[in-house]
Order: sequence, then C-alpha cells, then structure tokens
Amino acid sequence: MSFWHSMSWKTEGIQVAAPVQWRQLDGLVSVLWEAESQAGASGYYLADDPRIMFFFNDVSSNVRISNRNDDFARNSRSMARAVYVPAGVPMWTSSKSAHRFSHLNLHLHKDRALRYLMPSVGSSAAQTAIRRPVELQDVSAIEALAKLLADEIRNPSKHAVYAESLVGSIVAGLLDIPAETSEKAAGRLTQAQMNKLQSHIEKRGDYRMTIADMAATVDLSESWFASVFKQTTGKSPLQWQLSKRIDQAKQLLAEGDLPVATIAAQLGFSDQAHLTRVFRQIAGETPAAWRKLQQG
Repeated sequence: MSFWHSMSWKTEGIQVAAPVQWRQLDGLVSVLWEAESQAGASGYYLADDPRIMFFFNDVSSNVRISNRNDDFARNSRSMARAVYVPAGVPMWTSSKSAHRFSHLNLHLHKDRALRYLMPSVGSSAAQTAIRRPVELQDVSAIEALAKLLADEIRNPSKHAVYAESLVGSIVAGLLDIPAETSEKAAGRLTQAQMNKLQSHIEKRGDYRMTIADMAATVDLSESWFASVFKQTTGKSPLQWQLSKRIDQAKQLLAEGDLPVATIAAQLGFSDQAHLTRVFRQIAGETPAAWRKLQQG
C-alpha cells in the first residue's frame, strides 16, 4: 500500500539537531527525529491518520501536552515516553526548559493498522483499539523494538518486511486492545486510575469534584476523561459522584439516628427534600422508608 502521511504542524523554539531520517513502508512511514527545544517552546500537531510517538529519552519533566487549546495549564499533562494518537486528534505541546530529545514517529494508514490487528483480535476489537488514545510511561515492553526499528531506519540492512514486522509488534504492544470479554467500548479507565480517583475523593471528604478536577487526578484531559469514565462506570462523572453521596447517606442512615435533614446538610444537598428526591431516584425508596427497612 503506497502511503504518505498528511499532517498539519507548527512549532516555535524547536530546531532539528541532526538530519531527519525516514523510511516509507507498506501503509506506513517511520521517521526518526533528533531535535533541541528551547525553554518555552511550543508545538501544534494534527494528523489525518493514527500515529505513534516514541521518545528514546524521558521528557516528562520538560514537556507538557494537551488536546485542548484553551487553558493549557489546567488541561495539560506530562508527555509520556510512548504516545498513540488516534486519527484527527489535535495535540499542543509546551516545553518548560531547554532540552534535547530523540523520538520515533510512526504514521500509520488506518487500514494498515487494522490489518495488523484484525486477524488476531477481530474487526470490532481492532476498530475499538485504533480509536483509543494511549499514553505509556513504562515502555519496557516495546523499547527494544523501537531501538531495533531506529537502527533499521538509520542503516537499512534487511528486507522491508523486517521493519514492518517491528512496527506491527510496537502497535500490538502499545495499543489498548480490548480482551474478548471486554465491553465494546471506546476506552476504559484502569483499575489503578479508579482507585486513585476514589482515594482522592475520600481524602476530600465529599463527592463534589468538577470533571476537570477528576480528570487532573488521573492525569487525563477533561474531554478524554469524560468519555472513558462513562464507558468504565456506566455513569457520567457527576452521576457517579451523586450515587456515591447516596451511598454515604445510606451508611449514615443505617449506623445512627441522625435526622434526614442533618444528613442532607452534611452531604451537601440543598435541603431534606433535595436528598429525598435524589435518594428515591437511586435507591427506589425515601430515606425514611429505607432506614425503616434496614432496621427491620
């Protein structure tokens, strides 16, 4: 498949430090970059096809990225060692300090990416995987593959099928491929991320965080977080928090004799009627009726 990537990009304060090396393969383009970034350097990137960025050195302390152009400080996160960006997803970057970096860019035709995956995981799982963004700091599973591919780009010594097989293995090792028993979803939070979110909210003592705050807790952009959170829990972030507040209300109702109005005030509901309305929607009973049932 003859393919050359289409990408819009603009950088300020970033200079190429060595000749760019690249290799065009079947349905993909591999590009090896050596560059220097000044403090305050910035970049914007938007590609029509999926792409992978692999950094040979850790730039997480120097580079922040975001998929939104508004309020960069609030919506940004550290650049990971390996990043998979689905087609049509924009990226903005900003550098804190001067540094030199080396990275591999793999531009994949969507059909080529599917061809890597479909024989093993099926069409549905493959389609899901190429829509899921991935940011991976621990690159131990694919680092050796990336170095072998970089060597082959610098000094081609084998048939193209060798480089293509390395790319295929990197794709399989990096993409978030759903297991056969997984729901057909656009993305999910990991259990570690959910545990971190739960712990953070419990330390605050309430379930009234904004979506932006929740996203920042697990180091994701607000838009991506809202999407994958619902796929993970079946609820929007605000619905989930509300159900957790009702769980707290149940605990208080079962463990003591606090008036319902007091519980409502303690959990941040506007008044007893507000708590009663929400409690009935979620639990199917009023707080008073639920308490009576628990007490036998």
